[in-house]
Amino acid sequence: MARYSKKSQDEVEEKMHEMKRGELRSGRSGKKVTNPRQAIAIGLSEARKEGAKVPPASNSKGRGSSGRGRKTGKSRS
Repeated sequence: MARYSKKSQDEVEEKMHEMKRGELRSGRSGKKVTNPRQAIAIGLSEARKEGAKVPPASNSKGRGSSGRGRKTGKSRS
């Protein structure tokens, strides 16, 4: 079974071409996109908005399950 629909593949391909021509701009800031991964993410996002079959976006921002900082001092006597 295909993971991405043909519509979403076409959308990503179109965004990659726009990036290579220097026409692809980021959403809020309006800066020119130069990173291919960012172009792919933009293409998948727009395909998702159009209702194409795309897996849900991952929210991985490098957060570990261990948390950060010191452990609490509850186990001390």
